[in-house]
Amino acid sequence: MTSTLPDARWLHAIAAAAFLAASLPQAALNAQGLESPETVDRIVGSQVNEEETKTTAEIGKVSSAIDRTRDNISTVRKTSKLDRVDIVFLTDSARSEGGPPPVIENKVRQHKDDVAELRKEIEANALLFNAIDSRRVAAQDVLAVEFDDLGKIVIYAAAKPSN
Repeated sequence: MTSTLPDARWLHAIAAAAFLAASLPQAALNAQGLESPETVDRIVGSQVNEEETKTTAEIGKVSSAIDRTRDNISTVRKTSKLDRVDIVFLTDSARSEGGPPPVIENKVRQHKDDVAELRKEIEANALLFNAIDSRRVAAQDVLAVEFDDLGKIVIYAAAKPSN
């Protein structure tokens, strides 16, 4: 009768090696850090720009982008390369400021299922997630996105930039 003990040890060794191999890419990414704009550009593969403004200055664009959220979801899903990512911080709409003004809040509520799906798609899209994460924007703070032309996206976030 043969013992299965050596086989069990072998399986544990294989499982441990697989775990280490799976952990290394994440460890390398964590070691790189996302503080440097050059590092972010290499990871995202796109130039990431940010702008601060008041919601009232962009209310028409944001409102229109929210109305087109259903159409933009499929574009976000398919996006794998962009030349430029613009993050527009709507500083007066941040949670710390009481959230978006009623006009935008009502628009988000009107399209709540689409906005929730958009946020999930952004989290699932490595390029877009790393772009917003590099600027310390949470997906739940994204109000809308707009594709200005091929290769460029504008992300409207109810947030303040991190210092």
